[in-house]
Amino acid sequence: MKRYPGRTRVEGKASRQAHADLPPGTYEREMSKEGFFGPASFFHHRRPPTGWTSFEGPLRPHAYDLAKLTAAGADPWAAAELLHNASCRIRFWRTTGKMDSLARNADGDDLLFVHQGRGDMYSDFGRLAFEAGDYILLPRGTMWRLECAEPAALLMIEATNASYLLPDKGLLGGHAIFDPALLDAPAVDEAFLAQQDDKPWRVRVKRRGAVSTVTFPYNPLDAVGWHGDLSVCRINVRDIRPVMSHRYHLPPSAHTTFVGNRFVVCTFVPRPFETDPGALKVPFFHNNDDYDEFLFYHAGDFFSRDNIHPGMATLHPAGFTHGPHPKALERMLVQTKPATDECAVMVDTRDALETGAAAASVEWAGYVDSWKGKPK
Repeated sequence: MKRYPGRTRVEGKASRQAHADLPPGTYEREMSKEGFFGPASFFHHRRPPTGWTSFEGPLRPHAYDLAKLTAAGADPWAAAELLHNASCRIRFWRTTGKMDSLARNADGDDLLFVHQGRGDMYSDFGRLAFEAGDYILLPRGTMWRLECAEPAALLMIEATNASYLLPDKGLLGGHAIFDPALLDAPAVDEAFLAQQDDKPWRVRVKRRGAVSTVTFPYNPLDAVGWHGDLSVCRINVRDIRPVMSHRYHLPPSAHTTFVGNRFVVCTFVPRPFETDPGALKVPFFHNNDDYDEFLFYHAGDFFSRDNIHPGMATLHPAGFTHGPHPKALERMLVQTKPATDECAVMVDTRDALETGAAAASVEWAGYVDSWKGKPK
């Protein structure tokens, strides 16, 4: 078994337990390998590690107000592309009414997160209702369309040339965080059978980023049944039960929901704050040296961030040291309420994300300055 060089030691004034019992008047910063899974060291600083007066260059963090992307359309492949790399593509799509064609992704699995709206999805596997807070996993090659009862806004996360898997939950066991029985499948019900008609239908297939259109003289969603262990599935964020510790602030990786190839999707849902007097009650500062971190803010009060509202997203590039904003640091050890009420989706990618024109058009340029100022 290969190991990194070095051994655990304590030097100077330092806590022997990460994220707890900090020397008085200090701020902790973690430097680690492989996200939060490899060897790590924890530094205790006299001042917050984000106390810069200026920040120039491509390592600057980014914030995007996706609520300003108001254009809606029936074609998911025309949706605004926010960020991408070779393993992952992230879009933000607004749509209304009924799709007049079917979509099929031949480039990889798609994960849809419903930020707003409700309605029904029709796919090869049947009919599946959707609402705000749903994740919908679409296996590569699935034909599908939406009928919206309310205007919908969706985050689309493609696992390019790969599949989504569930994380290994280790000592927690396979039923922790959420039981796989909560992954709902579509139904071949009366509504699904009723939508089968003999009118011409188009299927818009995306492969290698290009879209081909295949026309049928009938609706190709004409299955009368199916069997197998590959399916569209759905889970809502309210059914996610976060792992937590009252004595230790857990790293974001503890909240992994789905695993792609060279990236993970994590979900932050409401949970009690840590109650141990010495435990950190805000995210710890960290260098984020191995992963780009994209965070979409869905609902609630985002307790570690200032001037962030639902519908916004942030990108912290690998190598960018970050942590709580100054106001959040005021509650580093004592919180004024018993629990968080935020809900957010995080995509951590092993490879750098490239920014698309749509994201750049709604960027908050002053985001890097939001760490300025000292906690009281």
